[in-house]
Amino acid sequence: MLANSNGHTKVSTPEATEISLVKNLPEEKITEKSLGSFSLTLAEQLLQTILSPGWLESAAFSQFIQKIQQKTETKHQLETGISLLLLDAENLKLDVNSELFLASVCKYPLHFKIAFANWKNPSIGKQDIELYNRGYQLVHVPEGKDSADAKMIAFGACVLRSYPTVQEILVCSSDGILIHLCNELQNQGLIVYWVRRQGQTLHIENRNTGKLTHYSLAMATEVPSLQKVVEQIQDLIKNEQDSINTRLHSLAKIATLFQERSNINNKSNLKQPQMEEIIPIIDNLSVQSLQEEDSTEIPNEKTLDKLLLKIIQDIQIKSPKTKLSVSKLGSELRKITGESPNSIIKKLKLGSNFTKYLESSPTFRLKMNGKEYEVMPLLSE
Repeated sequence: MLANSNGHTKVSTPEATEISLVKNLPEEKITEKSLGSFSLTLAEQLLQTILSPGWLESAAFSQFIQKIQQKTETKHQLETGISLLLLDAENLKLDVNSELFLASVCKYPLHFKIAFANWKNPSIGKQDIELYNRGYQLVHVPEGKDSADAKMIAFGACVLRSYPTVQEILVCSSDGILIHLCNELQNQGLIVYWVRRQGQTLHIENRNTGKLTHYSLAMATEVPSLQKVVEQIQDLIKNEQDSINTRLHSLAKIATLFQERSNINNKSNLKQPQMEEIIPIIDNLSVQSLQEEDSTEIPNEKTLDKLLLKIIQDIQIKSPKTKLSVSKLGSELRKITGESPNSIIKKLKLGSNFTKYLESSPTFRLKMNGKEYEVMPLLSE
């Protein structure tokens, strides 16, 4: 192997001989074949150097790869674009949720966030620390009216020089003077969102399209449009109707099963001893004549007791296991007479109310069952 003057390039003795011969050949004798052979030898040597373990692990190779990656990322950003947020921190405060919502409004990813303020101002508090921890670049301005606005306009007007991949910009300030910056950025071909605060709501205006989006700071969610609210209400109503229909369908099935079971019980328990004891008390009074007699009014206590016994008998025949409450008996009496039980009792001067009448009557017995009284004829015991 031979080394050149700098001590880095090494060529083997046969190769050196070949190079010397090529140089010494007359110009007309340097053929395409000899040049091709020489180029192939150099290419093989270069590949061996590049693919050697020492080269792959060297710092020079790492730097080479990093440069390639940086160029690839820059090319990708130029093709896809990014978003940038400019914040007047003296005028508007953005929490994490608000910032995430603003990022979701943008078409391109939010890569850069820059906040402007006089960070020595005590009214700012520790906002600089919070914003810095959230990845903001902090730009300090001296004390003075609209100082942050002026710096924000000056910086934003030439933002493409520092950030050539920007496609969208969020201008976050409620100060009306920032409309000049919005117009300038639009003239530069950028998509501009003007973010302002009114009360507990952020208003995000797309200056290119005029579309307004609203965000509730108190509820940390987007305020839907009137059309969306109507659609949501319609969906809720439809879901509730479907739920009610499903429950009614289930209730109808249960009622049908209960009716079928009641019919079976009526057939098997049509003749029971207690019913036979109640029937003679009616004194062969037919239902039709009883209803004709009582459809207008009940003249006396005896007629009232007969009617009540008839009602109890009918219910026990239809549903032998049903426990008849005072309220249920009163309801059935009212269906027949058209009057409330208490009104009938007072009219006949039989007491103050229906329950007390049944308690004092020798024909009936009341038994406490839970929170209600159960009514039974004395002869059924």
